[in-house]
Amino acid sequence: MSRFAIETVGLNHHFGSQTVIKDLALQIPKGSIYGFLGPNGAGKTTTIKLLLNLLQSSSDTIFIFGKELNSNRTACLRQMGSLVEQPAIYAHLTGKENLVNRCILLGIDKRKATEMLALVGLTEAANKKAGKYSLGMKQRLGIALALIADPELLLLDEPTNGLDPNGIIEIRNLMVELTSKHGKTILVSSHLLAEIERTATHVGIINKGALLFQGTINELHELSKPAIKIEVDDHATAANILTRNGAEIVSEKEGTINITYTGKANMGNFNSLLVKNGVTVYSIAPEKNDLEHLFLAITSKN
Repeated sequence: MSRFAIETVGLNHHFGSQTVIKDLALQIPKGSIYGFLGPNGAGKTTTIKLLLNLLQSSSDTIFIFGKELNSNRTACLRQMGSLVEQPAIYAHLTGKENLVNRCILLGIDKRKATEMLALVGLTEAANKKAGKYSLGMKQRLGIALALIADPELLLLDEPTNGLDPNGIIEIRNLMVELTSKHGKTILVSSHLLAEIERTATHVGIINKGALLFQGTINELHELSKPAIKIEVDDHATAANILTRNGAEIVSEKEGTINITYTGKANMGNFNSLLVKNGVTVYSIAPEKNDLEHLFLAITSKN
């Protein structure tokens, strides 16, 4: 039995003469939240559509819980729920009616609708027209629709896109609950690293259809050295002092210097040196690596 909920082997896809997915080798462990990261147009949605068999893949390239997708299509799709782009919601029906309608279509007990509303925190809005839902509520209803057949695997394509901070937190908390309390595996795509790193256990980074990195969230952070941002009144003098005393300058601009973090003691020494030499230090704080910088760090190692 495979330990992976999703495994792809040499997955390729073309739109005409353009190659959009190149030898993709995903390995998504069971029970994980797998953050599928990449800029817009990197191939995330195309990959998800291939995994859902909405786009045709070659045989022996996609495996769902160890089963080859093309020869076990029905069995594989039964194990998956998805929210790709916008949720398919009937605006004139209430939230509960949307779910009951899906139960009828799938031959599921209608009582499942009430259970799903509670799971995604929409019980109080059960009898409200879905067209009147906020964007965050619509996304949660979309996830409820994806979960109603109790799939083991959930594929979410940019589920927090366009949401306000409260909506993002709601979706984030729901994903954690689904894995920790309900044993689901979640593949969630995004172009926002900061959003993913709060929830993901594993990460895959894709760009121009190719997988640049795959591993745990901790392994991702270990790839690039953390930086410290120092704000000063005289960055030229500060840079000179720091360089002479062994600091590795990552970048600098007027009033700001980024140096590689080498431990608390060293940061304290650098601060003392600057102050003793007449440089006013306004702030010293960690500089989080955004996705762009991580791409650079990863590609420079390849």
